[in-house]
Amino acid sequence: MTLTEETMSLYYEYVMPTYARASLVMVRGKGIKAYDIEGREFLDFFPGWAVSGLGHCHPMVVAAIREQAKKIIHVSNNYYNELQGLLAKKIVETSFDGKVFFCNSGAEAVEGAIKLARKVGHPSRYEIITMENSFHGRTLAAVAATGQPKYQEGFAPLPSGFVHAPFNDLEAVKSKVTDKTIAIMVEPIQGEGGINVASEEFMNGLRQLCDKKGLLLIFDEIQTGMGRTGKMFAIEHFGVVPDIITVAKGIASGMPLGATIALRDIMKWPPGSHGSTFGGNPVSCAAALATIDLLRNGLVRNAERMGKYLMKHLAAIQAESRHIGRLTGKGLMIGMEIVKSVESMRPAPKMRDRIIQACFRSGLLILPCGSTSLRFVPPLVIGRKEADTALRIFRECVHQVEKGHTQ
Repeated sequence: MTLTEETMSLYYEYVMPTYARASLVMVRGKGIKAYDIEGREFLDFFPGWAVSGLGHCHPMVVAAIREQAKKIIHVSNNYYNELQGLLAKKIVETSFDGKVFFCNSGAEAVEGAIKLARKVGHPSRYEIITMENSFHGRTLAAVAATGQPKYQEGFAPLPSGFVHAPFNDLEAVKSKVTDKTIAIMVEPIQGEGGINVASEEFMNGLRQLCDKKGLLLIFDEIQTGMGRTGKMFAIEHFGVVPDIITVAKGIASGMPLGATIALRDIMKWPPGSHGSTFGGNPVSCAAALATIDLLRNGLVRNAERMGKYLMKHLAAIQAESRHIGRLTGKGLMIGMEIVKSVESMRPAPKMRDRIIQACFRSGLLILPCGSTSLRFVPPLVIGRKEADTALRIFRECVHQVEKGHTQ
């Protein structure tokens, strides 16, 4: 039995099978590279759903974690925590003039946004409009907010108060507003839905609609935030200021941390209204402070620059293929649709999965999104040499799978 098989056998015996896992036991990472228990090296273009935005084990983040862990690891939220205050200030400085609630994950940040919106609208306004094909997390309320039935199957009855409208369709959203509506929640770029980018017209229209109807506008930036799209937050692409932002994933370079940021005039929770035992943990805050400093000092610009570089070369691969449909995204959040043919544009999920497996065997880690797309979300530290290697592997794997498909 190999070391990989030994670890997998422990999972089969003791770990709930809630994830579809590749046969990979990752034990070490450095920058854009990851290494498995068998000693194989991979270029990681999917670092934990974009969590490791600075790559694996960035030395400044590791140093910040180490130094804080020597001092104190956990501080209860009924005391003050110096780093939590400093981090909240830094997040506000990079987003908008609001206040921050800390939690541990994206789903919790979304839950916080939902609860805050309902608190503002209590008692008569509680409905939140979200988008079809969206993804907001795995808790019951977040699943109910998610506009994809596949994530909701088996969990009925779900919490009520969520209404879904087509993404990028402003008139459809307007038609869903009632006297019970309190908020509209939207991802600037749908991640799990297939890397679908909101239009500037749609986002500005949502802001105008919310202003007219007295609604809160919530941007779910769990995946798009922290430099991923070539801006610190994706909202900067649209020139729109929301009332609430949710962030997580890349905020602390792999340490568990999420945050709900809201304008000052609505963030009026009294003590006891909401809470999180581990939220704003000082070790996670130390990692986040180091992360934001690095993002500010050139990595957001690098995400913009390298995103354009990857998009250009992926478009060249697209032009060579009859099986690559849409190529979408911003910065280092790129989606590529795999289709049966560009003439029919019918989805080809089996071909998509064969490309992923071929890349895996060749040392490149990419993963799916939506029903038929590939997702490229490499660390923001990526350089041209690493990008060129990944592009070469990807092109070879696409040609290999296409050749097998036609035979």
